[in-house]
Amino acid sequence: MKIRFGLAIIPAMLSLVLATNASAQIKVGVNVSATGPAASLGIPEKNTFALMPKEIAGKKVEYIILDDASDTTTAVKNARKMIAEDKIDILIGSTITPNSLAMVDVAAENEIPMISMAASAAIIAPIDSKRFWVFKTPQNDSHMSTAITGHMGDTGIKTVAFIGFADAYGEGWYKEFSKLAELRKIKIVANERFARSDTSVTGQILKVMATNPDAVLIAGAGTPAALPQKTLKERGYKGKIYQTHGVANNDFLRVCGKDCEGTWLPAGPLLVADQLAADNPVKKTALKYVAAYEKAYGAGTVSTFGGHAWDAGLLLEAAITTAIKKAQPGTKEFRAALRTSLENINNLAVSHGIVNMSTTDHLGMDQRSRVMVQIVGGKWKLGAQAN
Repeated sequence: MKIRFGLAIIPAMLSLVLATNASAQIKVGVNVSATGPAASLGIPEKNTFALMPKEIAGKKVEYIILDDASDTTTAVKNARKMIAEDKIDILIGSTITPNSLAMVDVAAENEIPMISMAASAAIIAPIDSKRFWVFKTPQNDSHMSTAITGHMGDTGIKTVAFIGFADAYGEGWYKEFSKLAELRKIKIVANERFARSDTSVTGQILKVMATNPDAVLIAGAGTPAALPQKTLKERGYKGKIYQTHGVANNDFLRVCGKDCEGTWLPAGPLLVADQLAADNPVKKTALKYVAAYEKAYGAGTVSTFGGHAWDAGLLLEAAITTAIKKAQPGTKEFRAALRTSLENINNLAVSHGIVNMSTTDHLGMDQRSRVMVQIVGGKWKLGAQAN
């Protein structure tokens, strides 16, 4: 049996199809480490997505959020699921470097833009055919290494021992820190590793202390980074201790307790937003996020990791506003337009700095994205501007 459509019906059907496409919602796939060793980082990120706008540029936005449990295999599985089944337009995540690195291939294979909330520069550099699709919000480890070595040089540190995660985060930090330490004439006298799930690092710390370093740098993230520091204090270490921006949340302060006192670390300005100078270009945006998060979750609950999610949302909002003029959600053209729009973001104030993306820089932050902070009296205290 043949079915014939009258000429008058065809235009009506076409109009219906176009109207449906024009009203399609934007789907954002979010992969966070809300459980497992990185939970203290992933939970505030997950919480932050509940504060994101549900409509941008006249389009409804749906956030599909999955937990990778701090596991690389699960991160890849989640990314593939959201792309294949949920038909997402953009991928955000993961919380930690190993998981984000594993997701890069998935984003590239499917030609879908990705914004990572993890720190390692290796996630976005060098920009090749895979990283062409990938952006990130946290400051690079190289960026923060510059701040730490500058502070060490200014305070007379001549020798330093390094202990970091036995994964891509620790390796990335050692790579960048060792290069900059050499330039500053700071000698690295020990290089140790530990796993995020370890319950003891006594052996590594004994080796560190045997070198009698002026300072120790712990390259970890979240609450697991407290373990080496507590062990150093238990063994009577008296030198300076540095951490990375991977510990910049209150859960770390809670777990590390009195053993954190005096620690130095580089951090995004969000951590001490209320202490920034009135003319700091980041202060207004950072305080806006602090107010929104603490209104929803209580005073003192905000963390820099939630800020990385908030900044991903600000990048997304800016990109959607431009991309929607070129293509409709749910299409290959829209995903490509989002990627191009992200790459062309300029002078955007986010909670951690000012973003100026380019074809060679998919982070886009400068020295305004970091400050040196010291833990004093169990609280974060703004130190001298990082050099």
